Amino acid sequence: MKFSNQLVHGNLVKRYKRFLADVKLDSGEIITAHCTNSGSMKTCLEENAEVYLSPVNDPKRKTKFTWEMIRINDKWVGINTGNPNKISFEAIKNGDIEKLKGYTEVKREVNFGNSRFDIMAKNEKETCYIEVKNVTYKKGNYALFPDAITSRGKKHLETLIKVKEDGMRAVMLYIIQRTDVSIFAPAKEIDPEYANALKSAYSKGVEIIPILAKVTPTEIKLTHELPFEL
Repeated sequence: MKFSNQLVHGNLVKRYKRFLADVKLDSGEIITAHCTNSGSMKTCLEENAEVYLSPVNDPKRKTKFTWEMIRINDKWVGINTGNPNKISFEAIKNGDIEKLKGYTEVKREVNFGNSRFDIMAKNEKETCYIEVKNVTYKKGNYALFPDAITSRGKKHLETLIKVKEDGMRAVMLYIIQRTDVSIFAPAKEIDPEYANALKSAYSKGVEIIPILAKVTPTEIKLTHELPFEL
């Protein structure tokens, strides 16, 4: 996924009220940017760290920038939770994810019962429902999800089990927007219920695909699948 507009550079002053961040631009001006990430953002928050923002040309929006990434330990971490859905949709349509190749119809935001999944992919042989999650939390060489308790995430896992029971393919796709990790796992100490639900879903046929993404100020590119540990 290439950024459609040139990003704006600055340094983080502070993040607050979950969805807001004050950033000092290179010009010295301090602006307020929208933060799409509703989690705790553990291990990807550091005052005065370099950040990049995307400009927003929407007269109805109070904030004129969206926070895209932050530089932690000399590496970019993508914190915009909307980007993994775009990246995944694009990659599945183009056949860029090995385990999700061969689909002739790919749609976003598709309902299943009382739930909505990020992506549905179909071909003449099967239908696949895919839920996409953004991963930024790091501990050692582990990429962990979630970074805050997520009852919504647990519900998605329960619905994916129903998808599988109905004879369709069910996939949890984790997009890891940092390159300083080498294995994926659920964050048991943050949300043990989610960790147990993921283990249960996997035992019932729900697939787990963690993919590493290299984040730069010009694009976000999927690189390779990581192993996982439950």
